[in-house]
Amino acid sequence: MHPDFKQFPIPSGERQLILLPYAAMTSNTVSDIPLLRGPVPLSRLFVRCFVSEGDRVVDATCGNGHDTLALAERTGSNGRVWGFDIQEQSIAETGRRLSEAGLADRVTLVHAGHEEMAQHLNGPVKLVLFNLGYLPGGDRRVITRPATTGIALDQTLKLLAVGGIVIVTVYPGHEGGGAEQKSVDDWANALDPREYHSWRMGQVNVVSDAPYTLLVQKAA
Repeated sequence: MHPDFKQFPIPSGERQLILLPYAAMTSNTVSDIPLLRGPVPLSRLFVRCFVSEGDRVVDATCGNGHDTLALAERTGSNGRVWGFDIQEQSIAETGRRLSEAGLADRVTLVHAGHEEMAQHLNGPVKLVLFNLGYLPGGDRRVITRPATTGIALDQTLKLLAVGGIVIVTVYPGHEGGGAEQKSVDDWANALDPREYHSWRMGQVNVVSDAPYTLLVQKAA
C-alpha cells in the first residue's frame, strides 16, 4: 500500500481498504498540509498522496515553474519530470527556478504545447498535471484552448499507468475559459467508468466561475 494512505477497519470488524490521505491524519504532519484555499493547494495534496520517489510524471503547463519544482522535489533523484510550455518565457523561468534549487537534472523541459506530449515521452507515467488558463504575470491573450487541451488530455490516457492520475485545474473566469471548461468537463464526463474514475472538486463558498479541480484516475 502507498505510504501516504492507511487502511482502517470498519465497525463490522471486517477489513476494507479506505483510502484516506495518511499525512492529513497524523499529528506530526498536520502543519505540513497546505491551507486549501482554491484548487492549487488541493492538487498539491493529491500529488503528495499519489506520487512517490522514483515516479515518472508530467507538468503539462509549466507556467512560472512552481508545480514543476514541486514535482521534481517529490519524485526525487530516481524519478523523472517532463515539463511542457508553449511560451519561451515559461520555459526560461522554470529552468531558472529548477537551477536555483539544484534540481535541473531531474527535469526535461520541452518548449512545445502539451498537445505534443506523446512525441516527447513514452508511458507509463504516474501523474499528468494541467494548470489551464494564462500565465500569471504574462500576456493574458495567450491561453490554453479547448482544441489543443483536448488532444493533450486524450494522450494522457495512453501514457498513464494503471492507478495513475490526471489533475486539471480549470479556470472558467477569464475570456475563453468558459469554452475550455465545457470541453474539459465533457471529456471527463464521457470516460468509461469501468476504465476511469472522474472527479470534480471545487470550493463552494466562492464566486460561481471560480477555478476548480478535475481528477481522473486510470482504473484499468
